[in-house]
Amino acid sequence: MTRRMTPQDLETVSPAGHYIALRIGFAFPMKEINALPTPWVEHYTRNSLMLFDPIMRWAHTNTGMAAWSSLRDDDRRGVLGMAAAFGLRFGLVAAVFDGNADGQRSFASFCRADREFTALESQLLLAYLTRCHDEMLPPKTLTGAELEALAMVNDGKRLKQIAFDLGVTEGAVKQRLKNAKTKLRAKTSTEAAALARQFQLI
Repeated sequence: MTRRMTPQDLETVSPAGHYIALRIGFAFPMKEINALPTPWVEHYTRNSLMLFDPIMRWAHTNTGMAAWSSLRDDDRRGVLGMAAAFGLRFGLVAAVFDGNADGQRSFASFCRADREFTALESQLLLAYLTRCHDEMLPPKTLTGAELEALAMVNDGKRLKQIAFDLGVTEGAVKQRLKNAKTKLRAKTSTEAAALARQFQLI
């Protein structure tokens, strides 16, 4: 596997599931992908295991990657043993921090039932997480006019109303929203507005 890893590759490389938290601020990530088995998620949540999870402790205080097996000495509550009982016997935790002023870091946990991750798989997964972290960086090229249109979309206004309020044509509003969608990598104006809000741009 020499090409860049894709979301589809995760099912092959991490067949038992994965969890990704991107650009965690004070408490919550900007984006969260939870593809762990539902019974494990329910058990983990019901028993408040995050407070005792050595994977979470490592992810919040380190960067790079570590095999779950290297964290067993820090697992006083047996969280890793519980995970193994749900088929998550081998795992890799990866964390990224780029020194940003907001202190936002991203981390991920990848799982297998059959074996440890290879060195190449670990490197590819860390590179994938790093790329996802970088892609969640707010764009700096959005114009004031584009942000103004996005703010109105966020307020629930329709195209015609936005054009009227701004004193421009509907075509001009469409172009502003099209530019914003491209810069934010969004498929719809609503998604672009939601992302701009997440980035605290509007």
